Amino acid sequence: METSNQTFVKQFILLGLSNVPCLQVIFSLLFFLMYTITFIGNFLLIVVVSLNPRLQTPMYFFLSNLSLIDICFSTTVVPKIVLNTLSGDRSISFFGCAAQLYFHLALGGSECLILAVMAYDRYTAICKPLRYSAIMDKKLCLCLVAGCWTVSFLNSFILTLLTFQLPFCKSNVISHFFCEMPPLLHLSCRDTWFNELAKYISVGIIVLGSFLLILMSYLSITLNILKIRSTKEQRKVVSTCASHLIVVSLFYGTIMLMHLRPRYAFSPEQDRVITILYTVVTPMLNPIIYSIRNNDVKVSIKKTMNIKVYH
Repeated sequence: METSNQTFVKQFILLGLSNVPCLQVIFSLLFFLMYTITFIGNFLLIVVVSLNPRLQTPMYFFLSNLSLIDICFSTTVVPKIVLNTLSGDRSISFFGCAAQLYFHLALGGSECLILAVMAYDRYTAICKPLRYSAIMDKKLCLCLVAGCWTVSFLNSFILTLLTFQLPFCKSNVISHFFCEMPPLLHLSCRDTWFNELAKYISVGIIVLGSFLLILMSYLSITLNILKIRSTKEQRKVVSTCASHLIVVSLFYGTIMLMHLRPRYAFSPEQDRVITILYTVVTPMLNPIIYSIRNNDVKVSIKKTMNIKVYH
């Protein structure tokens, strides 16, 4: 579709996950399975934390927020992919595309910030145990979470507004399976240097800044556990921190690889793989890495399930 003005673009066409029809269906079903696991795992964690008084702590409060974000984050992408594949209609309206980009950016930013808050919470709990309750009080926890959501949604509003003010006169075919900034910017016939600059600043502050804060927190935790005499305790803390850092590095690394590259390095095939990792895979792994491995959560889940079976 060739146009000379943005106003003629009433809808976009998404290329999907693969050019092979049968693979499209297989990938979509796989995505739906992963989405189902993501939804059940994160929803179960939210329910367990809300029902168990023992889990009414800052750590689980932040985990519940992370679970809510992960459910919404995957929901912005996966259902539309499955619907488009099964219906054979790959179109998405102009405003639907804008909404998808807005919520995807907002929720992705929220997750980056909440992960940094969680790392700070663990740093305070391990490195300053005597002052932990005084520092991480209910008011501060609420302010931190509210700040994460507010900053992310405001940042997303600015980036989405800048993106959809561009004239999309090259084509209406998006070389991706959902509406994301890099492929959208490639559809504009106007110089997008300002949009690229805004994106780099946003990712630099929210994503890179959060990642560095997490690394600093875990470095402090590592130095602190070296003082612990018990080898068993050291192994336990190191195992927990290592698993957290693996998932965090996967999430932040793929986002930075996607959004901090120069424009000429745009590659549709590579970008699909990168996006899958932080959009679908990481939200599925988070409840497992952060919660299911925790004994308190395991016991709470068993009690909750027993109560439901009993009733």
